Amino acid sequence: MALKGKRIIVTGSASGIGEATCALLRERGATVVGFDRTERTDNVDEYHRIELTDFGAGNASIKAAVEAFEGPADGLCNIAGLPPRGEDAALVLTVNFFALRRFTEMIVPKLADGASIVNMASLAGFGWQPNIGVVKKCLSLDDDADREAFCTEHDVGFPRSYFFSKECLITWTKANAMRWHDRGIRLNSVSPGPVDSPIIDDFVAAFGEKAKTDIERVGRPGHPEEIAPAVAFLLDDESGWINGTNIAVDGGMEAIIFDDIHQFSN
Repeated sequence: MALKGKRIIVTGSASGIGEATCALLRERGATVVGFDRTERTDNVDEYHRIELTDFGAGNASIKAAVEAFEGPADGLCNIAGLPPRGEDAALVLTVNFFALRRFTEMIVPKLADGASIVNMASLAGFGWQPNIGVVKKCLSLDDDADREAFCTEHDVGFPRSYFFSKECLITWTKANAMRWHDRGIRLNSVSPGPVDSPIIDDFVAAFGEKAKTDIERVGRPGHPEEIAPAVAFLLDDESGWINGTNIAVDGGMEAIIFDDIHQFSN
């Protein structure tokens, strides 16, 4: 793969899938610029602190991080995010969608023409199509909207907010695939199933037996090192004809859910 000489931004670079992605990109010859709330520099070539929960008037942390970065970059991997914890539902939606959207829109001018953007979605976003009405309402909100009121009005509480944030991200990715087409910038997403990362315990705590059953049905959880190659592929020029696509990397869990819904096995 032709990543040698490319400069790639990775948010969430300090741990989990972000860390594994950084390692693989560097192994394949890329220069990696890490953005994370945790300062860790041993797995990146350049580090910038960013706090995506600091999303309010002026988006100070995001703005400062973008201003500190000197472009250009050939790719952007939006991997940072919050798991389904018992926190404010609006905060999970804010970090996983609104802050990601704002960071992307602010940093695009510093991306090179022909760059590739990869958003880390999730199998949890599988229901974006049946929920498209509420998802579209969310996508229409601007940064200053009352997200807590939105979550209350549309029953987006814990742990639903995590699912909904990923539904919004997949939909936004598809809806904006041609947004920067004049510059040759592509936009895709990757949807992992259960992954053995530092946040897997949060999923088990949030979803209980269902989370354990889902893992059992595919045999085991995935590993961050098994998600990173899909991200790397979408950054590579070899995937240049792929745009607006969501790639499931889940051991077959999406297919199992599809069969559960449509009962092809019966």
